[in-house]
Amino acid sequence: MDQRTPDDSTVASGGGDSVTAKPAGYRVLARKYRPSSFADLIGQEPMVRTLSNAFETGRIAQAYMLTGVRGVGKTTTARILARALNYETEAGKGGPTLEMPEEGRHCRAILESRHVDVIEMDAASHTGIDDIREIIEAVRYRPAEARYKIYIIDEVHMLSKAAFNGLLKTLEEPPEHVKFIFATTEIRKVPITVLSRCQRFDLRRVDADQLVKHLEGIAQSESVEVDDEALRMIARASEGSVRDSLSLLDQAIAHGGGRVKADEARTMLGVADRARVVDLFETVMSGDIAAALNELDGQYAEGAAPELVLTDLAGFVHLVTRLRIVPESAEDASLSEAERERGKDFATKIPVSELSRAWQILLKGIAEVETSPRPLAAAEMVLVRLAYASTLPSPEDVIRRLDEGGPIGGPGAASASPSGGGGPSAAAAPTRAVMREAPPTFVPTKATAGPHAQAAHAQSIPQTAAPAVDLPDPRTFEAVVDLADEKRDAKLRAALEMFVRIVRFEPGRIEMSLAEAAPSDFVHDLQKKLTEWTGKRWVVAVSRDDGAPTVREKRKQDRDALIETMRNEPTVAAVLNTFPGAEIVDVRASVPEETGQQLADDATDGLPADLGDDAGIDGDIEDPNTKDGD
Repeated sequence: MDQRTPDDSTVASGGGDSVTAKPAGYRVLARKYRPSSFADLIGQEPMVRTLSNAFETGRIAQAYMLTGVRGVGKTTTARILARALNYETEAGKGGPTLEMPEEGRHCRAILESRHVDVIEMDAASHTGIDDIREIIEAVRYRPAEARYKIYIIDEVHMLSKAAFNGLLKTLEEPPEHVKFIFATTEIRKVPITVLSRCQRFDLRRVDADQLVKHLEGIAQSESVEVDDEALRMIARASEGSVRDSLSLLDQAIAHGGGRVKADEARTMLGVADRARVVDLFETVMSGDIAAALNELDGQYAEGAAPELVLTDLAGFVHLVTRLRIVPESAEDASLSEAERERGKDFATKIPVSELSRAWQILLKGIAEVETSPRPLAAAEMVLVRLAYASTLPSPEDVIRRLDEGGPIGGPGAASASPSGGGGPSAAAAPTRAVMREAPPTFVPTKATAGPHAQAAHAQSIPQTAAPAVDLPDPRTFEAVVDLADEKRDAKLRAALEMFVRIVRFEPGRIEMSLAEAAPSDFVHDLQKKLTEWTGKRWVVAVSRDDGAPTVREKRKQDRDALIETMRNEPTVAAVLNTFPGAEIVDVRASVPEETGQQLADDATDGLPADLGDDAGIDGDIEDPNTKDGD
C-alpha cells in the first residue's frame, strides 16, 4: 500500500550527467497499514456480516451511520464501503460486493479520497445550511464515472440544526444513484430524525489480544524487534483504538532506535512496571506501609506518574476480583505472566469484601491525586489509608469475636495479610459472608436493658394471631391508622402519622391539632372516609391545644431512647470503642425463643404497636471507614 509521493521525483546533479532519486517521504504506520478491504478490518465482524448479507440479497440502504470512539476505523470503513458500492473490474464487470479480490478501476482513487463521484466533507468545517444546499443541488446529476455518487460526511454531529433539517428530505428519498455515509463520535448529538433514516453500525473497541496480534504482524512487516510485554503495554494504553496503538508503536520504534523494549516503552508511556504494581499490591494489602511507600517512591523516580500508579493498582484489584469470580479471565492475552499467576494466587486468598473496600479507597484516592497540588504526597496518603484499612477487622469480625469471647483486635492486632494468608483464612471467609446476610444480634439481660428495650423485645416476639373481632368503630387512634392501612389508603395513613397530634379520642369523635404542612382537605377527607368505612357518623375537630406528639415523632423518640440504651450496653460499647467515629444507625429486636414469653410479660406499653422492626436491639453500626458500599 506504500505509494510514492510527488516528492519522489529525480533531480539532476553536477551538470545533468547523473541523477539521484530523492528519498520517499515517510508514512506513519497508521496510514501505511490502513485497511483497504473489509477482510483487513479487525474487531468489526458483526458489521461486516450484516453488510455482506445485505449486499448478497440486494438490500442496500440509501444511508449509513457509522459511530464509535476515535481510531476504530469509521472513516476507513466509509471509504471501503464506498469502494464496495462502486466496485468494478478493469474489464467493466462486477457490481456492489464485499468480495474484492483484486483492485478495481475506481478502488485506488476512492481509497486515496480523490474520486470525482465520492465526495468527502468534514462537517466540522462545513456546518451550515449553505453547504447542505450544495449537496442538494448536486445530487440531481448522475455520477460521472462510477455506479453511485457517494457523500461521506465525517463528524456529522457538528452540522447545525438548519443543516440537518435541510438534509432530511434528500436523505429520506435520495435519487437512486446517490448514497450517504455518515461518521460520528457523538451519536447522541445526531437528531433522531436523521438516525431513523440511516442504517446504524456501532464500531466496537478492538480487544487487547486482537490488538497485540495485529501489532505483532506489523512489527514483523517492518522488521522491528518488539518485546511482547511492550506490545501489551501499547495495547492497554490505546484503549481499543487501532489508530492510537499504531501511533504509539510508531513512537516506540523511534524512541528505541528501531527496537522496542518493555522498559523503554514503559518510560515512554509513563506507566508503572506491571510486576512492580503486583509487588505494591502485595505490600499494601499486607499492611506493610513502609515497604509500600518505598515502592511508590521507586516507581515515581523511574518516571511513573502517581495517579497512573494508583490507576494500575486499582486495575490489578479489579483483575484479582474478576479472577476470584471468573477464573477464565486469566486467559486474557493482554495480561503479563506476573499478573496472571500471582493474580490467581491472590484471588484464592483475599475475600471479595476486602477487594471491594480496596477498590473504593483507590477510586476516591485517584480523584484526590489528580486534583492535588502535591500528587506524590496525596498518593502516599492513599496508600497509607489502604494499608491501614487492609489490617482492620470488619464489624462482622469484631462482633463474631465478641460473641466467641475472644479479643476484639484492632489495627495492631490484625495478623491476616496477603503474604501470610491473604486476609481472613479460607475457612473464615464463608462465615463473614453469612454474617453480612444475617448480622448477629445483641440480647441484653434485665440487668442491662431498660424498659424500652424490653418492650421492643416483646413486640418482636412472634405470637399467634388472635381471632379478628368485628368492632363497630376503631377504639384507639392507632386502630384508625391500622384501618387506613387495611383499606390500602397509603396517603391517608401517611398523613395520620405525620400531621395528627391527638388532644382527645373516643369512638366516633377525634379532637386533634395539626402539624405544619398538613393538607387543607385532610380533616374533611378523614371524616368522610371514617364514616364510609365504619358505617357510622364521625366528628373530626381541630383544637388549638398542642396535643400529643405525632406517631412519627413518638416513634423517633422511642428509637432515640433505644439507641441511647444500647449505647450503654457493654457489648455495643466495646464495638463503638473499637471503631472511633462509628454510629448506631438502627436497633432491631431479636431474642432467644425460651426467653421470649418472659420478656413479653415484662414489657411495658410505652411503644406504639406498629413499631415492629423499626425498634429493637439488633444494632446496625455504621463504620465511617466502610461507607459507600464497602
